[in-house]
Amino acid sequence: MSEHSVRVDARDAKYGIGRGLFVCEEVTAGSFVVEYSGKLIPTSTADELHTNEYLFRVSEHWTIDGRGEENSARYINHSCSPNCKTELIDSRVCVFALRDISTGEELTFDYGPEYFAEHILPKGCKCNACVPDANS
Repeated sequence: MSEHSVRVDARDAKYGIGRGLFVCEEVTAGSFVVEYSGKLIPTSTADELHTNEYLFRVSEHWTIDGRGEENSARYINHSCSPNCKTELIDSRVCVFALRDISTGEELTFDYGPEYFAEHILPKGCKCNACVPDANS
């Protein structure tokens, strides 16, 4: 795996989503994009926090608290038709491109069925696959 992260920019995403992470260069399918980083905390501790933002569960026992400014990957939003996927490699959460990604395109990955059911579905999914006209 290459250690080179793609140049990215965190900025406002479409209405109702908040911030998103956008690429500043072309990305080819299969390329390493960025690492989701932060402090590793016990999942039991993460479950007690009064937020679900920027927490990435890596196992039954461990969760990454990605709230730190150094973790640009925390701005990657959910999509039901994502352009990225995550892989756990040597206790690191690595984000890879599922397809070619154009300069300026927002990075997305599927947050998974449990998170989707608990946090996204009740408010309605606003990803481009579900609400393609939500850019205004």
